[in-house]
Amino acid sequence: MRVVEIFKGSRNDEMYLYVDQKVGTDSVPKELLENFGTLESVLIMPLNEHKKLAREKASSVLQSITENGYFLQMPPKPEALADAQIAAMIKAEEELSDGKDKKPNR
Repeated sequence: MRVVEIFKGSRNDEMYLYVDQKVGTDSVPKELLENFGTLESVLIMPLNEHKKLAREKASSVLQSITENGYFLQMPPKPEALADAQIAAMIKAEEELSDGKDKKPNR
């Protein structure tokens, strides 16, 4: 297990930088840091290879941090965002229609 700190930059939406919290951004290439703009810490969390992450495999994140000192999460492709929005809308519709069939408890 490793404690990971996740940063976002002021220049790129949906792009995140994962680093070992103890090391920080010391091993991140200067050019990459410059592309991020001003860094803002968004989350500190313990991470092991079994942890479920939204867009990445935890094992890939940990491996990249071990090998490179950081992991760069790129923004999702526009098609992936559209697919996620459609799936969320379908789920919301299903939940609404399920709720119509139920009578309120009184």
